[in-house]
Amino acid sequence: MTSMQPSADERLRRWRLVLGGEPGAEGTGCALTGQDAAMDGALGALYGGAKSGGKDRGAGLGASAPSVARWLGDIRTYFPSSVVQVMQRDAIERLGLATLLLEPEMLEAVEADVHLVGTLLSLNKAMPETTRETARAVVRKVVEDLEKRLATRTRATLTGALDRSARVSRPRHRDIDWDRTIRANLKNYLPEYNTVVPERLVGYGRAARGVKKDVVLCIDQSGSMAASVVYASVFGAVLASMRSIATRLVVFDTAVVDLTDQLDDPVDVLFGTQLGGGTDINRALAYCQSQITRPADTVVVLISDLYEGGIRDEMLKRVAAMKASGVQFVALLALSDEGAPAYDREHAAALAALGAPAFACTPDLFPEVMAAAIERRPLPIPEA
Repeated sequence: MTSMQPSADERLRRWRLVLGGEPGAEGTGCALTGQDAAMDGALGALYGGAKSGGKDRGAGLGASAPSVARWLGDIRTYFPSSVVQVMQRDAIERLGLATLLLEPEMLEAVEADVHLVGTLLSLNKAMPETTRETARAVVRKVVEDLEKRLATRTRATLTGALDRSARVSRPRHRDIDWDRTIRANLKNYLPEYNTVVPERLVGYGRAARGVKKDVVLCIDQSGSMAASVVYASVFGAVLASMRSIATRLVVFDTAVVDLTDQLDDPVDVLFGTQLGGGTDINRALAYCQSQITRPADTVVVLISDLYEGGIRDEMLKRVAAMKASGVQFVALLALSDEGAPAYDREHAAALAALGAPAFACTPDLFPEVMAAAIERRPLPIPEA
């Protein structure tokens, strides 16, 4: 198969777009016209550089919402959605556009994604009433898209895990767990027949209609955990919709807020959070511990960067106590696609020593992590 290599002119054009600057000033000798010039202008407004087309190409979109809205329209015209989201994020960070997001016309122009939701939540308390409904509509669109992507697989994976966790000793033929049955009957191996006599059958139970497992999601709402808060709220709503799982959602900074009664609407959950502030993991775990009534049937998921502003030794003692009582404890440094943020490595090592390794988890992996915790088997920890 012959690969399609770009022509020499096309390579020069691409380098010209990457390097910016006046035509020829960067050494390509390639001038931009038409849509290429417009793309160059959109990139230059954000990332700066030399002069372009006789105008200063220094970073800047102006201070008005209309000029920013025009720029947002341009980048959505010239670039794919994934690139638009990156450029929006860079514009918020580099050019201080967060305050302009408090204007309804701006929110209507942006490409909504998880990171934008995190920014809006951090601005929640400063948001005027005229913007609040528009902001909720933006957040709801992202949440509904995430639910469509994640809900079906999560329910299917966890329903299977709940079925498998209910082992029975007199299963119907279709419910026999052959791997466990063979291991349980190896003493009955008959070498002359090269077979195992299954004296004792081990099978999967079928999850009953009642609650089989309790799940507590304990979420750090410090600023660095914004994407994790968004994903955890969506997963919390999905878990709460499953009758076999009793789900509790707790968010914390230096205070602890139980948002379980809002789980039917993850948008309400998100607007009930307050991103930023300090962190008291010990206090949050103390509250979660007080809510556990069936430790052997409980999974606690702590989602935090583990920077503890409370009492470190008490935090670790609580984790040890929960595990000793039979609780399955899962520590996630992040629940997002970006990998682990900066985190307290000493605390992560201390949790690992207690048998609770801390690791970053993508949203696509989270159902498998929960299934493993429910079945009490090793967690599928991704390689660093």
